[in-house]
Amino acid sequence: MLRWLDGFGRATIRALEDLGRFFNILAQSVLWTFRPPFDWAEWLRQMVRVGWDSIPVVFLTTMFTGMVLALQTYRGFERFHAEGFVGSVVALSLTRELAPVLTGLMVTGRVGSAMAAELGTMRVTEQIDALYAMATEPVQYLVVPRVGASLIMLPFLTLVGDAIGIVGGWLVAVGIFNANSFLYWQRSFQYLEVNDVTSGLIKAAFFGLVLAGMGCSKGFYTSGGAEGVGRATTSAVVMGSLGILVSDFFLTKVLF
Repeated sequence: MLRWLDGFGRATIRALEDLGRFFNILAQSVLWTFRPPFDWAEWLRQMVRVGWDSIPVVFLTTMFTGMVLALQTYRGFERFHAEGFVGSVVALSLTRELAPVLTGLMVTGRVGSAMAAELGTMRVTEQIDALYAMATEPVQYLVVPRVGASLIMLPFLTLVGDAIGIVGGWLVAVGIFNANSFLYWQRSFQYLEVNDVTSGLIKAAFFGLVLAGMGCSKGFYTSGGAEGVGRATTSAVVMGSLGILVSDFFLTKVLF
């Protein structure tokens, strides 16, 4: 019994420490974002890595999600002759929920893990300590561009995912089930409101903060050599993904 309580207590303390480090990294990022010098070249490089380089995986993910969604809803709506509303379901599901969440999860696996690995390697090889020795703030130099790039680029990736997912649904509805193409596009935008799109973009921006903050905090506070870098990378993906899914519920409650 005491051993179980000891293990539970240690796990709780580790979780609280990770949470504190996450919020500490985000708070320092906000403070250092508006202080010179500004490394615009590094910001641009990180925006390309987070945004442009992630387009293929977001394209494939949202395309096939829209196709599967249309396939399932058409078969279901066919039972009560409501096939014409497939476009509405695909558009609303993607813009409100699926596109921002799936984009966040994919970018977490691709970029969040890379952030943790890069910063973790710099920590265990004492490169971060060298920055302190050169009177360079590591958070401003390493973390701020990564967090800022994720915050900016996730909404753009989500917009791409919205468009590609709706096109994927159209391909299935029209190409496989011979649905009316004009009716699909009309119903896709008939019930779609501005708030549906903007709320998805707000979610995406928040998810960008979560995945970048978690990846950077795990990497920045890595210890234990190469093994520690591996643990930090895995933990960044797992905790970042869980953070996105948990925060999605509360954001949905607030935004809708």
